[in-house]
Amino acid sequence: MNAVQSAAFDAEIALARKLIATGELQAGFSHLERAHIIGQAFIAPHVISHWSMLGVELRRGRPGAVIGQVARMVLGMFGSAIGVVPVGNSGGTDVSMFKRMAIAPELQKLMDGAPGDPRA
Repeated sequence: MNAVQSAAFDAEIALARKLIATGELQAGFSHLERAHIIGQAFIAPHVISHWSMLGVELRRGRPGAVIGQVARMVLGMFGSAIGVVPVGNSGGTDVSMFKRMAIAPELQKLMDGAPGDPRA
């Protein structure tokens, strides 16, 4: 993971945790999805994003989504290890874990190592 990508992943996770801690679960989850897209090609960031999503789904009391996140965590770990991930997938249980999705241009720039605030 390049330095820009790593910093962006860390920033998204930090913002998600801050929002989740204040009860803003959906806003926090949106940042976890961004973190997932940024880091899904790498084992630790991929697992961290799903672990965090699992915590949100537990707080929401959604058993099906909890099971879905556990499955995504395990399969995602192996997928990242062998280099087979559904690029751009947001990681939530509202989409198939195998579906490839378009990557927002600002996230793609970060993943390519472009410096600066992608939302500026």
